[in-house]
Amino acid sequence: MTRTLATSHGWVAQGTALCARALADADLDAPSSLPGWTRKHVAAHLSNNAEALGNLVHWARTGEERRMYTSPEQRNSDIEAGAQRPADELVQRFQVTAQSLAEAMSALTEEQWQAEVRSAQGRPIPATEVAWMRSMEVMVHAVDLDAGVTFADLPTDFLEELCADIRAKSETDPQVHGPLPQRAAYLTGRSYEDVLTPDGKPAPPPPPWL
Repeated sequence: MTRTLATSHGWVAQGTALCARALADADLDAPSSLPGWTRKHVAAHLSNNAEALGNLVHWARTGEERRMYTSPEQRNSDIEAGAQRPADELVQRFQVTAQSLAEAMSALTEEQWQAEVRSAQGRPIPATEVAWMRSMEVMVHAVDLDAGVTFADLPTDFLEELCADIRAKSETDPQVHGPLPQRAAYLTGRSYEDVLTPDGKPAPPPPPWL
């Protein structure tokens, strides 16, 4: 499929709901499935990401340049600082920042959605990419929270678009076979099973995914 702004908005809503349920029910001090990160780190990152993408929405709406992050180092230190907050504060902050981003995106006009902004890597993108970027964050990190959500629980059309997007941006364009949820896990650098190369061999580790 070819994603649209409407489908991206739908995936943002679904992923946000998955994250909200996981955060409400899980022990946030426990490890996530990401090396070196607790669930608190994931929660802090999700909130920081909502605010960072909100900067791009502001840029698209006003024309005033606002980058997602001042630097990679600042991004990382903000996540570490956020992970020290109490669990209930992190849950509330996730809800507030997610709602604020949703409201800001809903206020953009059709023309403003076409404004050019820049990703965290400095890549020029249309503002419509903001909704897609947020959908990837909430969907994939709902799995990373390791609180019962797996790639198999994510919408099929989202997984197809995720795999296509990663392959399109990969320098090596990894061609692999296997169940769609496992291919998505493989391409995003998460734990996977039963992913093979076209000649039937176990797939080698993919390049880092941003």
